[in-house]
Formats: sequence, C-alpha cells, structure tokens
Amino acid sequence: VAGLRQVGPGPNIPPLWGYLVSTMIRSQAVYSHMEIHFTGASHAATRLLALQEFKAANTVKINPDVPQKNARFLTLEARKTLLVPTPRLRSGLFNRIVPPSGATKEILRICATSQGIKEYSVPVGLDGKVRVDLVVVGSVAVSEKGWRIGKGEGYADMEYAMMVSMGAVKEETPVVTIVHDCQVLDIAEELLDDHDLTVDYILTPTRTIKTNCKRPKPQGIIWHKVSYEMLAKIPILKSLRYKEKQTGKDVTLQDEHPDLANANKSAALNEKARPGNTRPQAAMGSAQMGQQYVESDSLSPRLEGSGTITTVYVGNIPPSVRVSELKYALREFHATPLKVNWQGAQHRAFLDYKDKAAAESAVSSLKGLSLGGNTLRVELAKNQRNKGQVEINS
Repeated sequence: VAGLRQVGPGPNIPPLWGYLVSTMIRSQAVYSHMEIHFTGASHAATRLLALQEFKAANTVKINPDVPQKNARFLTLEARKTLLVPTPRLRSGLFNRIVPPSGATKEILRICATSQGIKEYSVPVGLDGKVRVDLVVVGSVAVSEKGWRIGKGEGYADMEYAMMVSMGAVKEETPVVTIVHDCQVLDIAEELLDDHDLTVDYILTPTRTIKTNCKRPKPQGIIWHKVSYEMLAKIPILKSLRYKEKQTGKDVTLQDEHPDLANANKSAALNEKARPGNTRPQAAMGSAQMGQQYVESDSLSPRLEGSGTITTVYVGNIPPSVRVSELKYALREFHATPLKVNWQGAQHRAFLDYKDKAAAESAVSSLKGLSLGGNTLRVELAKNQRNKGQVEINS
C-alpha cells in the first residue's frame, strides 16, 4: 500500500501485520467501527509514569477504548483528574471520572473500565472551566515524526478541535498515543489533512518515542469541513458553532460553503424533495420555505383547530436569557417554530411545530444547545399547552 511501511523493532511481529494495518487505513469500511487492542497494551501504558509531562499534569484526557484502560487506571491511581470523551460524542464532550471516597486499587480498576465510566462519572459541559494538561489517544498507525492516522471517523481529531475551541488545550499541550510496535509506520505526508491530530509521544511495549513533531496541531474546528450530518450526530457541535458565530467567526458548514455549492446543489434539492425527511437539510428547507413565527396574537385556524400541532418543551433557561436570544438560536439551528410560548419566570418555553416530525427534528437539532451558561433541556412536551400561559410572538 503506497505511503506506508513498518519501521522500528518489535517482538514477534507477524510479517503481514504492517500490511494489514495499511490495508485497514485504506479501507475505512473495514475499521471504522473497530478498535485495535494488542498484547502489551497495559505495559505500554506504564511508560506514562516516566513522562515528566504526566507527572506535572493535573487533568488528563484519555479516550475510552480498551487499549487505554491501564492508562486510565494509572491516572486515577496518581490522584489526577481523569476526563473521558463520551462515546462518539453523542451526549456531550467529556465525562469526569469520580471514584468513591477511599477507593481501593480494585475499585479504581473498575472505574477505568467502560462500565466504571458509566457508573462513576459526571458530565462536563461546554461552560465548565476545564484545562487539560495531557491528552492520550489511540491510533491505527503512527509515524516517528508524530503523524497519526485513526479509525477514519475523525472523533479524536474533532475532540481535540473542540477542546481548542473551549480553551481547554493549547498548542503546547502534549499529546500521547499508546500503540503496538508494529503500528509504528512510515506515513506519507500526503495522507494527512490540516484537521489531523499529531502526537508528541508514542508509547509501545518496548519504546518511548519523542517525536519532536513540527506539524501544527488543529487550531480549532474547521467548520467548512463539518457537514449537516456530522452536526446532527454530535449535538455539542451545535452549541460550539453558535458560540463561535456570536464572536464573529466564520462558521459556514461544508454543505453551505460557496466552493461546494454547485456540487451539492443537486443532492440538496433531491434531499428536500424527499417526503418525511427529518435530516438537517430538510429541516432548514422547511424553516425557510414554510415555517414562520405567528405575528399576531390570534392563532391561525389551522394552528387552533387541526389538532396536528406538536409542542416542544425547552427548560433550564437562565434568568439572564431573553426571548430574543432563544429565537435567534432557533433560527441559527434551523429549528424555527410556528410559535414561541415564553415563560421566562419559570425558566422555560414551549415551541409549537406543525406536526410531530417537525417537532422531533427540532429536538434533534437543539440537543446540547447552551445559552447563558446553561445547557438547555429540550424534549417533546408531555402535556397539552396550558391555555393560561403567557404567549409571546415573534
């Protein structure tokens, strides 16, 4: 396979392993949902203890995969703060592992497992003041120059970019990967992109490699490479995009980028034409073409009499947030309702949508939205709208 070859020593390395790893890199469908575990992973992780960067770190972020289980245990045993990304970033960015008071080594080992992460963790929101001192990631392949290739879905790269956007890491924050010796390969630079994360240290069962990597790490989220599909899969991205747009940054998505407009035009038109589609493209189209805020105090006949309206509940709204800010966010996330029913004193609002499909699409789009320092609670309303509540129209 062009651009890759095995380098460096390693005990009992199968002759074809380097080729198989190379093939997996080229065949995303093969490895996109797998993780590479290897004999000696626990021993490789113990090399963390000799790194001055680990000794000096207070907060360490480590990915949740099996090969890094011992690294998570060693971090907890050293009484450092351990942050673990949520699986596939579906429900946020980090979980902080909080072992019970007086936890024994056995309990700490449980805390380092996938089950322990579920039982002994608390979520860390975007607004938490997090400073990560050391990052540990897995890899499919890595070069001695520090160039890294992951499983192909870009979650480690996205996690790092999101940490940059949050101010949780800086350019000098060290990044470590733990791999088998046979995963240390020569990687052609043309295989890398500007969003790919590089590493400063490679830990294997036999070696600690300091890469002295000169290639810059990602400087934040590259929004023009983020698609609507990715935005839907990773709800916390929506909140970060909203926050960055408010600071004046260009947050144009891949699907909106002028350079891609002609290429995507036909696909976008086909997507909007499909009935019952609740993907973000369709949600945007309906918001632009059909859904508008009601401007008068009286509901339209269809809104009042058809019985098809579905209401979305929005809770945990901070006292400092105004209805105009919520409406602005709704427009930004292409979740424009027919009507906003604002109950600011109760820290909540109700959003009316034309049907259940539109309401469910809005819930998906708004999941993870943060306003005024709070992550909003967004779900389908459990009861019918209270006729006595205050209604404020756009």
